[in-house]
Amino acid sequence: MRRFVLPALALFGCSKAAPQDPAPAASAPAPAASSADAVSAASELYDAGPSVIGSDKVDGAALRKRHVERLKQDRSPVTLLTGKSPRALGEAICERVMPRRPKATPILLKPNLCGFDGIVDPEKRKGDDGVVGRTTDVEFTRGVVTCLKKRGHQRITIAEGCGISNEHWQRVVAITGYQSMAKEEGVELVAMDDDGVYDVEGDRPGLPLPITGIAQSRVPTLLMPKVLAQHLDRGLFVSLPKVKAHRFSVTSMAIKGMQGTVMLSDARPAYKQKFRTHRELNEQIKAKKAARAADAGLAEPAEERKAHVGALMAFAERMADVLEISTPDVVLAEGAPGMGGDGFWQLYPTDERVAIGGTHPVSVDRAGAELLGLWNNPRLANELGGHKTSPLITVAAKRYGLDLNAVTFDGDAAELLGRPRPFHFRSMAGFELHSSPSEPWQPTRLAAPAASPEAIAVALGGDSVKLDGEAGDAVWSRAPAVAWDTDWSGAATGIVTRARFAWSSAALYVLFELESAGLNVDRSRPVGEERDKLYQEDCVEIFFGHDATDPKHYAEIELGPFGHWFDLDVKKGGVSDTAWSSGLTTRTTRDPSARRAVIEARITAKEILAALRPGARVPLGLYRMDGAGARKYLAFSPTRTRKPNFHVPEKFGVLVVQ
Repeated sequence: MRRFVLPALALFGCSKAAPQDPAPAASAPAPAASSADAVSAASELYDAGPSVIGSDKVDGAALRKRHVERLKQDRSPVTLLTGKSPRALGEAICERVMPRRPKATPILLKPNLCGFDGIVDPEKRKGDDGVVGRTTDVEFTRGVVTCLKKRGHQRITIAEGCGISNEHWQRVVAITGYQSMAKEEGVELVAMDDDGVYDVEGDRPGLPLPITGIAQSRVPTLLMPKVLAQHLDRGLFVSLPKVKAHRFSVTSMAIKGMQGTVMLSDARPAYKQKFRTHRELNEQIKAKKAARAADAGLAEPAEERKAHVGALMAFAERMADVLEISTPDVVLAEGAPGMGGDGFWQLYPTDERVAIGGTHPVSVDRAGAELLGLWNNPRLANELGGHKTSPLITVAAKRYGLDLNAVTFDGDAAELLGRPRPFHFRSMAGFELHSSPSEPWQPTRLAAPAASPEAIAVALGGDSVKLDGEAGDAVWSRAPAVAWDTDWSGAATGIVTRARFAWSSAALYVLFELESAGLNVDRSRPVGEERDKLYQEDCVEIFFGHDATDPKHYAEIELGPFGHWFDLDVKKGGVSDTAWSSGLTTRTTRDPSARRAVIEARITAKEILAALRPGARVPLGLYRMDGAGARKYLAFSPTRTRKPNFHVPEKFGVLVVQ
């Protein structure tokens, strides 16, 4: 069986030497049965065998042999878990299913970030941005990262290949929340294929590597991104797909997700050639468009359906070839909720929030298909030439000699299977299947709101605060910092702000540390009196929801890096009481050469002090305006409004009083 042996050669960065982990003197013995993982196929130590990377090429024949042999032996159960939140599900399914590896093992997480048609204006589609519900929930992935960190793993990379430009990639990872999450968790986020950044800069993770030994396959021109080859060679490759239906392939999970690992050398640039894996479908679509343009009439429905099934079967065979090369070690699928429909514009969420995990990607897909009601479905068979589920699943199962009816399940959600399931499927072949009348989802019904970000206020106790803008008091060393670089839309900016809080019965103390500070303030204005319209210059803002009976009633305090300030009380309807006083004292320091500023403040308003008690959770907004000309509107809890707007109480975070 396989044992893990750390390589004695540099794994990452082929063009230059890299720090290495020391290789053990001898292979470690196999563990005792009592220490085996819950997943039987992954219970022994890992031995990847000889390296499959040499001279900037990948030995496809060796990879295929390794993967096929493993999957032909893997008959481990598929685990299904329920949970209240995507993050909790991600952490739980990882802990239950993820095989144990040495802490130094590099781990590649591949979520589905490409499964949508396009980004749209949510105001024009009743709150739907075209992305949410189609991609792997960012908090599910964060839960997996949390699980891995608890095991001591530090070499974690999140990667996906969307066949898009770097500019588009940056927009996708910002909208989905992956950009900010990766920074918060300290993990790497890269594109597996790119148009001139990740394939040419740094360690070149998106560099397309040719694959040898696959000339007789259905994908002889396949290329593999360097980052994936490295993890298949000496790491752990984990697929994190979204459990959903797909208008062409019927389902889209682990097997279909491997299209994100594909580049093809048929034409340049290689990263744009993914469509060639379903080229028959492209021809079918072109024929339809040409017929409509010529007003020549479309083909008979039976002929169209036959052509559609033929294209789907060809695609299934190619994806089975891809899967043999790019086989994930583990699949942790997010169904929180799972999505029926067409996978793009008509989505029908499952009633349950489920995570599905296993070491055999085909077995996991089979479980996901049944969860969606698209397994052994006779109505689907009537429309797709006898296929009762996705051909991607049945074709791949045949490759590995897997009896799909013999797959076993465990976990608290296993009871959802083995009985009739609701189903909703809309095919691009021109038919729809619904187990009962139902309307597609609305974004407000899709999922519970994400947990509000939290800041912590520690009790001052026996400490004191010398208000001098130096941040040298002992209490600040034990007050945890909340840091953010996101703007109001949730996009990362690289401009970091940190805030810390301490409290006593006499005052609330606040410390702001501003990085990349432009210090754009009119210093001719006095600091000893209130400064109206301070928000038009560089400053930070605190919104403090002191009224438990009215969430739209809150205090606003503006603080500038040179000591300027402004405070007011905001009530329902946006009515502002500028005569209200926060009882503010503030001191500041600056380091212009380092572009850094520190703001310390003491707040003594009776309304705010009344809200401070151990265990209290007080609504809190933290914001920052920075820059001259191209202004930055930074938010600790993004409001995600169409234009910058901080006065959105329902988007406030929380100050936890300890």
